[in-house]
Amino acid sequence: MSFPLYAPAEEHQLLRETVRALADEKIAPRAAAADENEEFPYEVYKDLVAADLHAVHVPEEYGGAGADALATVIVIEEVARACASSSLIPAVNKLGTVPLLLSASEELKRRYLTPVAAGDAMFSYALSEAEAGSDAAAMRTRAVRDGDDYVLNGAKMWITNAGVSEYYTVMAVTDPSAGPRGISAFVVEKNDDGVSFGPKEKKLGIKASPTRQVILNDVRIPASRMIGAEGTGFKTALATLDHTRITIAAQALGIAQGALDYAIGYIKERKQFGKPVADFQGVQFMVADMAMKLEAARQLTYAAAAKSELAIHGTRVKDLTFFSSAAKTAASDAAMDITTDAVQLLGGYGYTRDFPVERMMRDAKITQIYEGTNQIQRMVMARQLLK
Repeated sequence: MSFPLYAPAEEHQLLRETVRALADEKIAPRAAAADENEEFPYEVYKDLVAADLHAVHVPEEYGGAGADALATVIVIEEVARACASSSLIPAVNKLGTVPLLLSASEELKRRYLTPVAAGDAMFSYALSEAEAGSDAAAMRTRAVRDGDDYVLNGAKMWITNAGVSEYYTVMAVTDPSAGPRGISAFVVEKNDDGVSFGPKEKKLGIKASPTRQVILNDVRIPASRMIGAEGTGFKTALATLDHTRITIAAQALGIAQGALDYAIGYIKERKQFGKPVADFQGVQFMVADMAMKLEAARQLTYAAAAKSELAIHGTRVKDLTFFSSAAKTAASDAAMDITTDAVQLLGGYGYTRDFPVERMMRDAKITQIYEGTNQIQRMVMARQLLK
């Protein structure tokens, strides 16, 4: 791949400045309270919608900004630098809608992408179940054909922004005898009869983004809401993750950048033994390593985003799966290391909730777990290398 393909263009840099200004002014001041109160940041959502930053990836023909994958990464990264929970607004809007972009009929795209682009609805992704996490193909949610409808029964687990989103991409078994080829994808609406939500999970981090079960009890939906052909849902789910693992990498980059920036500001001000803590070589080496890990992960993520952009427009990119898994793993591992070191650099203050780095450390942990644990990512990468 030639360098210019994933070097941010001038418009990407301008976008970063725009998002950072909004994040510094409107998102960062609310982050601690949102975390403390475990409340979805509706005001942040409104601010993102007003700036057209809530779902930048939606193509222009559906009323969206038509941003490329790198621009989407930059938006998520800059929001996450201020508040990881808020960055799940643009990230999960992409996760929920990529199955439609990849596989849905034109009618379905127009019907559901247009309100997302307008900021009238959010979209979540419902793949995991209590007994089907890393082994997603072991799902038990069923969709049974009944005339012109399908009737869905089951429970989806760990669904980000559940209860807040209007729409859900739901994977369900349509042919139990066919294994992964018996799984289909559907759009389910929050207000469909029989849809309910479990209680909010009590989590370590990303507390302002609700994580709940989506419970489907005899939910009857028209067959026209199937995404793609029957039996192609699992293939669509995996193809989606090739694109959206990169958004989790972006979230991890933002969290890590926020922690690094805060720690650098702190060690320049904090004095011990008569001089700034930043003057000590041991501290300088820590900061150098933090920045190096972050920049390595960022370059890998931007390269993966460039490949994602080619693939979403129909170009065959044979190493997209490897790059997206590598970016997600490298960035999330870096974020965990960097946020932990940031807490260390602040000493006792870093361990208190009066300073943001402990929140960033808690938030970073999930990036190693969701959209495929880093153990699964390493299996995915190895398979790509060995096949």
